Amino acid sequence: MLKSLRPLLLAGAVAAAALVPAVRAADKVVKVGVLHSLSGTMAISETSLRDILLFTFDEINAKGGVMGYKIEPVVVDGASNWPLFAEKAKQLLEQDQVAVVFGCWTSVSRKSVLPVFEKNNGLLFYPVQYEGEEESQNVAYTAEAVNQQATPAVDYYLAEGKKKFYLLGSDYVYPQTTNLVLLEYLLSKGVPIENIGGGFRKDESGKIISAGKYTPFGHTDYQQIVAEIKQFAASGDACVVSTLNGDTNVPFFKEYAASGLTADTCPVVSFSISEDEFRGLPADQLVGQLGCWTYFQSINSPANKKFIADFQTWLAASTVAGIVKEGRVTCSPMVLSYDGVYLWKACVEKAGSFDVDKIREAWKSGISFDGPGGKVTTQKNMHLTKNVYIGETKADGQFKILKSFDSIYGEPWLKGKFK
Repeated sequence: MLKSLRPLLLAGAVAAAALVPAVRAADKVVKVGVLHSLSGTMAISETSLRDILLFTFDEINAKGGVMGYKIEPVVVDGASNWPLFAEKAKQLLEQDQVAVVFGCWTSVSRKSVLPVFEKNNGLLFYPVQYEGEEESQNVAYTAEAVNQQATPAVDYYLAEGKKKFYLLGSDYVYPQTTNLVLLEYLLSKGVPIENIGGGFRKDESGKIISAGKYTPFGHTDYQQIVAEIKQFAASGDACVVSTLNGDTNVPFFKEYAASGLTADTCPVVSFSISEDEFRGLPADQLVGQLGCWTYFQSINSPANKKFIADFQTWLAASTVAGIVKEGRVTCSPMVLSYDGVYLWKACVEKAGSFDVDKIREAWKSGISFDGPGGKVTTQKNMHLTKNVYIGETKADGQFKILKSFDSIYGEPWLKGKFK
């Protein structure tokens, strides 16, 4: 009998060991999850978010931690595999029992993990521009909403006299939904539908259900699409609105430059290319192209200068396996990850607890943090009020800030609201 019980007792001991609580009072440690793609097509973007999170945790720990508790990161690799993201989220919440998770880049990865967070009442801090149309109580959206990136960029181009807009993106939910919002927005601004390029797809009733041209993740052949853009831009008053994501930007912009298109003949505004992605792009051939974010490394403020210097110092001293130390830059998703950790810390301290329900209540009360991109403030709808900047690419892969908009409220629900 005892012999037959031994495997059951052993299994129970293993299960109990796996369920280590997120907050260990005895050794004053709080476990937090990091869920990003460290391999695959999205690693070009997401590895830097892992790095900035580890830097931020070290920075906070050096100042005494969170309510006296040292942050202990649990890092997992989503591997650019959306179902795997859900498995890793489940592991972090149910097995590792982390107090909070910072992670995801693409909307498809976020939507993949969302049921896991809602089932377990976990809390995900999501830092990357997205399409809106979502407001989960289990996600803190530090990300740019469409009205904090896409529509300000369109407004800028309209003011510059652009009359034709070619919509191009990766084939998943963020570009598809963002471009449907932009279709409504452009029409509301008086742009005729024939001046919106990339094509349309309609349902049986004739309603447009898709606007723009889309390519899969990892796509490399942009010759035909660039030729189409060149023809679309022959009138001289066109621009491209790009929601291409990940390393597929490299072949697109190389083909764009090779075709003879320039920022003068047909400028591109990208919502997924920041300073970090420009490390792998021919930046000297893309001078004059635009980006719209809620942070640029070129922001001239004491807070930003200190942030950049401190991150470089951390990189030089880091012992993280495989970390790239040379030629590193900062960008908006990195800063919104950084801001997110400090906002979580502030919410925990206001709540006096690591409990998700109490942290959510603190978030909704309105918490502010003076970050590298300026002041950010939490909203009741789980989004952030923050500054918006439009920048022009320089030969060194940095952005010259052309225009800024202060304290823009994050509004996720835009479809059907433009007249």
